[in-house]
Amino acid sequence: MTDLAPDWAAVSLAKAREILTAPGMPFEMQTIPIHGRPVRVYKNAPPDLRAVFEASRQWGEREFIIYETERLTFAAHYRAASTLANILAERYGVRKGDRVVIALRNLPEWSIAFWAGVAMGAVVTPLNGWGTGDDLAYGIRDSGAGVVIIDSERLERLKPFFEGLDIKGLIAVRTPKAQLGEAVAWEELAAGSPLAARRQPRRCGRP
Repeated sequence: MTDLAPDWAAVSLAKAREILTAPGMPFEMQTIPIHGRPVRVYKNAPPDLRAVFEASRQWGEREFIIYETERLTFAAHYRAASTLANILAERYGVRKGDRVVIALRNLPEWSIAFWAGVAMGAVVTPLNGWGTGDDLAYGIRDSGAGVVIIDSERLERLKPFFEGLDIKGLIAVRTPKAQLGEAVAWEELAAGSPLAARRQPRRCGRP
């Protein structure tokens, strides 16, 4: 490995920071009052996560999520998350500030559920996917969540601890019908809506 010359850095870190945060630059800084105190913030940063969600629409039919043989575009993801947000509001009465638990492995539905909650102002509460049933039950109780979005494996762990949980909505992702119990299948909610949209991949050679 070739040693770097002592003067390899074109500018110092302080100078680089000064350039990048100067007026008109991408990381321009400004001072604004937050809770009565002056705070330096990035002038061009999105104001909130909802703005990040809305910005995703610009990428349209580009692929956003790849899961095994499934492909989800930015546009399809936006439509699915918006549809779920409406379902959470209209069917389950979720309002701004309400807690929505996500207890899923890394599936496309995780992202859809997260951004649905964010878009409507809910407090998204992800639980540790490796947690025991008792851990999951504690997280639901402690957060005060009224809606839980869960996959089949975590649903099985949680079932012995249903008693005492004040859940008004239990949505099960990719869960066999015989295993649902009190849960509503994601696929049932998705029927005929953008929630059900999954695109098959193009044929290609070896990765």
